[in-house]
Formats: sequence, structure tokens, C-alpha cells
Amino acid sequence: MNLLVQQLAALLKGGRTPARLWDELWLLHVAGPATALSGEPMPGRSPVLAPGSVRMLAAARAAATRGSPVGAAIRSAGAAAFGRAAGTRQNEGAGGGSSERRIWFQLAACFDVAEATGCPLADVLMRFAAQLEAEDDVEAARQTALAGPRATVRLLAWLPFLGLGLGLLLGVDPAEVLLGNPWGVAALVAGLGLTAAGRFWSARLVRAAEGLQP
Repeated sequence: MNLLVQQLAALLKGGRTPARLWDELWLLHVAGPATALSGEPMPGRSPVLAPGSVRMLAAARAAATRGSPVGAAIRSAGAAAFGRAAGTRQNEGAGGGSSERRIWFQLAACFDVAEATGCPLADVLMRFAAQLEAEDDVEAARQTALAGPRATVRLLAWLPFLGLGLGLLLGVDPAEVLLGNPWGVAALVAGLGLTAAGRFWSARLVRAAEGLQP
């Protein structure tokens, strides 16, 4: 999406008309260069954008062709384009669809602001693209910072089993110690419970830092 916003600003600065602007984006991201020659989409070509963004791009293109406000067309198409997909991804814990929809709605707001104030739309879009790039940098830094805690969670989850294997290498029978008397069984049950609780809590903390639902 950041690339698409940058392309919008660059095409506007290049003097493209609104209708031609969205036509070129459609050729670039969906139909492919062959459409410009044959008038038909390239067979077997997969869209570069997600399906929801393709529908939003089609709505904006149609509105620009009719001379209608592009921002209003994007907002009206948002529920149909992302409603079902965003709900599915939220249930899966991804959240990608809602983020994409948010960017499209912010893009619609850029068109509304430029239309209402008369400021150059290209400048507004360049500022918006810079904001999206900064958000991407922050997300990349957060994922890098979370790499260590994720590795620690995985290591701590396997440490009890590594301890049992080390006991076998030292000639101790962990199964006999843990299952041979009531104290050993109690220690085994407590250890398994604490291991499961620690893994759950550590994973919850990591997910909270990622901004996902625990």
C-alpha cells in the first residue's frame, strides 16, 4: 500500500488526469502491460494487490472515470471489500485486512482534504506515504526487538525435556524417579503445570507486545 500511495503521488506530479491516474495504476497492479495493447487482461496473471485492495482500486477507478468523488467511492466500497476478509483474519489473529482497510480509508481522507482545501493532492499523498513508511520502520524495529523474547520462550519450553535427556546421559533414570513414588509424581505434575503456565504467560506477553489480542 505504501508503494501504491507513492505511485499515486508520482503520477499526479507527472500531470496525469484523475481518470488516467487510476487507469495506469490498474494496468500496473492488476491487468498488466498486455492490457494496454490488446484490451484484455493478461491470462494467468495474479494481482499484485490483495483481493480487497483490487476491489477498492476498481471502485476508485470507476468513480474517477465518472467524475465522482474518489474518496466517497473508496469509503462506500470499503465494507464490501474488506468486511468479510477482515473478520476472517481477525478470528485467525492476523489483523492484516483491518490494517489494509485503514490505509485505504486514510487515502480517501487525503482526497477529501485536498478537495475541500484546494491544497495539491500530490503533496498530501507524499506526506501520507512518508507516514506509512515510518510506520513500516517502527513495525520492523518492533519485530526485531521481539525476536529475542520469542527465542527465549521456545528455549524455556524445551528446557525441562532437555533436563530429562541430560539425566539419561548421566545414568539416572528420570522415569523411575518421577513415577516410582508419590513425591516424584507430584513433582512431575507440578513441573508440567508450571511449564504450561509459563509458556502460556510468556506467549501472552509476546502477543501483547505485538499488538495482537492475547
